[in-house]
Amino acid sequence: MAEYTCLVVEDSPMMRQLVVFALGRLRNLTVVEADDGVDALKKLAAGRFDLIITDINMPIMDGLKLVKRIRSDAVHKDVPIMIITTEGSAEDRQRALQLGANAYITKPIQAPQVLSKVKELLNID
Repeated sequence: MAEYTCLVVEDSPMMRQLVVFALGRLRNLTVVEADDGVDALKKLAAGRFDLIITDINMPIMDGLKLVKRIRSDAVHKDVPIMIITTEGSAEDRQRALQLGANAYITKPIQAPQVLSKVKELLNID
């Protein structure tokens, strides 16, 4: 069975726990947590990830800036990125996808929805 590593970037500890808890249902997935974009970049510099899940509204560096940085990084430029956010407008979604996000889910999230997207992005049955 393949092993995957996912980076969850979310400044709200409660929301982060919710996402991490949902991902915990996937046995072959290791989750690393980051509490903002800058923390995420440090973690990305230290290791490889198969998937990145990020919020948009975060202090210091927001999720869109993070997506932009990841897409310009040779090591992680092809890693699927899923955005989970309260920003539900079509413009926000379009901007995120133009910057290189692969999926966009608006809060409140449902665990099955998150899991099916993660499986789709990682090609897990």
